[in-house]
Amino acid sequence: MDRRDLFGRTTRNRLLLADVLDGLTPAQWEADTLCEGWTVRDLAGHLLQPMLVGFGRFLLVALRHRGDTDATVDAVARRLARREPDELVRLLRSHAGDEVDPPRVGPVGPFADTCIHLRDLARPLGLEADVPREDWVAVLDHLTGPAPTPGLLSGSRLSDVSLRATDAEWRWGDGAEVVGTLEALTLGVTGRAVVLDELTGPGVDALRR
Repeated sequence: MDRRDLFGRTTRNRLLLADVLDGLTPAQWEADTLCEGWTVRDLAGHLLQPMLVGFGRFLLVALRHRGDTDATVDAVARRLARREPDELVRLLRSHAGDEVDPPRVGPVGPFADTCIHLRDLARPLGLEADVPREDWVAVLDHLTGPAPTPGLLSGSRLSDVSLRATDAEWRWGDGAEVVGTLEALTLGVTGRAVVLDELTGPGVDALRR
């Protein structure tokens, strides 16, 4: 996928996220997501980070957290999430077309975030909103490639498994097989335990561990 296509998909997904968020009730904004410790509101703040927080500002926050990237991302997301929900939606829409290329992450990082985090908030709320299958294929190709985005895939989670999609002609690897939809495979390999019961095959136990 070339950069122009990548930016275009990211813009479309941000607008979809803004539409989903715009339709939520106050209680839904405070509901938990699949991102441990984050509400929908916190996650909305995180989605704005690439557009509103430059590398210099992020680095300053990181220094306050002694280089702990997870703590830094959490702190930035929570600060951005202090805005009112309608302001968060407005900002997500107005910055949907921003073409950001974060250091170490590149444009594929924000793109993958739009796919994964849409389902992180939609699944617990029982919402069907989803990105196209082609987006999930692109994310899985990235995750199983030589240099997946730091933070999306930890350690050697894929070292002993292979993956096969049930809703597309997509497969990867030669280890113990894990079978499921593109979305469930992506969420499973990025640590969302809630989808493990939707996956089948001898490799599921390896993911569970």
